Amino acid sequence: MSDAQSIAINNDLDIVAARVEGRNLAKEIGFGIIDQARIATAISELARNVVLYAGNGLVTLSRVASQEGDEGIEIVCEDRGPGIENLEMVMRDGYSTARGLGMGLPGTRRLMDEFDIQSAPGQGTTILVRKWLR
Repeated sequence: MSDAQSIAINNDLDIVAARVEGRNLAKEIGFGIIDQARIATAISELARNVVLYAGNGLVTLSRVASQEGDEGIEIVCEDRGPGIENLEMVMRDGYSTARGLGMGLPGTRRLMDEFDIQSAPGQGTTILVRKWLR
């Protein structure tokens, strides 16, 4: 599989750059236009959370393969921000600390095939998502 590509996330322009690179990789892997949009949206949501809550972080995009031989894309978004105290609460539809719609993390989970979040107060947050080409 191809090498991972990391994009530093510090501001809105970096969010756009990560989104574009993710869509390009998804297209290269063979995802259709609808899944490309889903992947780009998930990247936007994750990177926006980095800017809003941590100030800066990193989005890493990788081409991956399953044990069954399926190809896919993996996105890892990590920061060393304040972390999330109550993961269960932030994963509920409608919950928002930014006065938004509260669709960010739950929406991202629905857009992707796999979703894993690790966070500790004072240590930051790492979210790994994957979408498989079917």
